[in-house]
Amino acid sequence: MWFESPEETLAYPKRFLAYLMTYGTLEDIVTARKYFVDSDFEALLNDPPAGIFDARSWNDWNGVYRRVPVPPLPQRNIP
Repeated sequence: MWFESPEETLAYPKRFLAYLMTYGTLEDIVTARKYFVDSDFEALLNDPPAGIFDARSWNDWNGVYRRVPVPPLPQRNIP
């Protein structure tokens, strides 16, 4: 992630995966799969951080893991 050091990025693997799943290229995903397993990606879909996924990537990744119907896009709740 361009806005943090590698150490900061990897300190929050859940957030890293969410950004990867939203903005990563196919090459990025292939590289990440050397370090993360399918269950890591699927677990992120069960408890996603709000405000990172866009509608296209959210629908695509839920389709990869056959989550039908696709849950609502995670959103931030600002009181």
